[in-house]
Amino acid sequence: MNQSLQTQPGYAGSGALAVERNRVLRNTYWLLAVSLVPTVLGAWVGLSTGIAQAMTPGISLIVFLVGAFGLIFAIEKTKNSSTGVYLLLAFTFFMGLMLSRLLAIVLGFKNGSSLVMTAFGGTAVIFFAMATLSTLIKRDLSGMGKFLFVGALVVFIGFIANFFLQSSALMLTLLVVCLGVFSAFMLYDIKRVIDGGETNYVSATLAIYLDIYNVFQSLLALLGIFGGERE
Repeated sequence: MNQSLQTQPGYAGSGALAVERNRVLRNTYWLLAVSLVPTVLGAWVGLSTGIAQAMTPGISLIVFLVGAFGLIFAIEKTKNSSTGVYLLLAFTFFMGLMLSRLLAIVLGFKNGSSLVMTAFGGTAVIFFAMATLSTLIKRDLSGMGKFLFVGALVVFIGFIANFFLQSSALMLTLLVVCLGVFSAFMLYDIKRVIDGGETNYVSATLAIYLDIYNVFQSLLALLGIFGGERE
């Protein structure tokens, strides 16, 4: 190897940086896989006890907002310690518990189990497609962040507004937009880890988990609306 290249400032550092990025990405994928276990467990507990369905829609919304944002805040505060990992797993259990309300509705259809598996499969396809794209795209995607944040904010406000409006047309529109926004967010968040924009695997896992959760929830709701077969 050319000696002058070896002695260039930052040469060794660039190799170390690549190793660090790969480590963060590897830990992110590992923690993401582990986080699915408490999610499934939370959904099972919710379905078995009926705790989420027992709450009125208003109480359910308040519990979801307070619980989700409270845990997200705590995770970000402790992301550099093992406490952050435990809080992330607690968060995914909570999200599974909250998801049980939608799951109970879909499983009430004659083909409910099939719809859940289709939504799971569709989410997996989208995830692997975005993960593959993130390795193939060489351009910087950091500029997408602001537009995606605005899109997510619009969707969030839209869902809160529709809680009071109860518009079927608006709900369908929001679900489709949510599916598109968080699929794109998935690409953006994975690419940030690959490019070194996110160096903490707990924060990276939280971001990608939320993308997957929203994609799955949107797909499941849409499948239930258009494909649900009543008994």
